[in-house]
Amino acid sequence: MIETMPQSGFYAKVRRGLPALIDQWRRLGQGDADRLALLLAETARVAKLGDPDATPNGETLAAWSEPGAGDEVPLWAARTATFLLVQMPARPVPTGDDEACAWAYCWLRNREFDDVTAAEHALPEHLREPMNEALEAAWTDRQGLRLV
Repeated sequence: MIETMPQSGFYAKVRRGLPALIDQWRRLGQGDADRLALLLAETARVAKLGDPDATPNGETLAAWSEPGAGDEVPLWAARTATFLLVQMPARPVPTGDDEACAWAYCWLRNREFDDVTAAEHALPEHLREPMNEALEAAWTDRQGLRLV
């Protein structure tokens, strides 16, 4: 049997990196967990990054931050966390390859780009080097029509 989504593949890395991405938002966001969850959901709605069925609470946000919770993290939450993180004055960066893949995946989902160079140049300067390889992989994956 042919494995269609190997665990070493790009999308598997994205899924493994989503909890770390959400955790960065939790750690760097200002406010208690319930307020951060509300802010994440409301930003998703206003910025048109997704339409959460319900606003999560702080416990849900904490659960999404647990290693291994990648399949539980809704795409709207990851896209919104990326949207907010890239704008932070603290200039956070992904902490590993899986997290960088999650950031890159969400970056390409959040905006339209003509090519990978345009996507890279649109990143804040401090993210270009840490996300270079992941962005290339995300672009290749997108071209394979898996980023739909």
